[in-house]
Amino acid sequence: MARIAGVVLPNKRAVVGLTYIYGIGRSRAQKILDEAQVSYDVRMDELNDEELGRIRDIIEKNYKIEGDLRREVSANIKRMMDIGCYRGLRHRRSLPVRGQRTKTNARTRKGPGRNPVARKKK
Repeated sequence: MARIAGVVLPNKRAVVGLTYIYGIGRSRAQKILDEAQVSYDVRMDELNDEELGRIRDIIEKNYKIEGDLRREVSANIKRMMDIGCYRGLRHRRSLPVRGQRTKTNARTRKGPGRNPVARKKK
């Protein structure tokens, strides 16, 4: 099993396997493999130590991933909440941040729907 940045990568094609690392998507994975001169189609467990080392070095030198990236993103959100900008207020109230409608939908951000309290009929 290949292990990069503390993430155990699955035995899939290299271009797909790298996307299991937080902060690396499909296009970034392709750039990394091009720079490391590794084929997209080789499986992660077929990579030898030299190829894995090249991939690791490229990722460590050029990209912010996993814990550092998560910390930076959460710090950015916290900063927006502290300065009270519109996006920060939306984060604080657990509402959609990017302009989506909230009259209907938005259940992922708002949580499960609340039923009004049923009153007993006389």
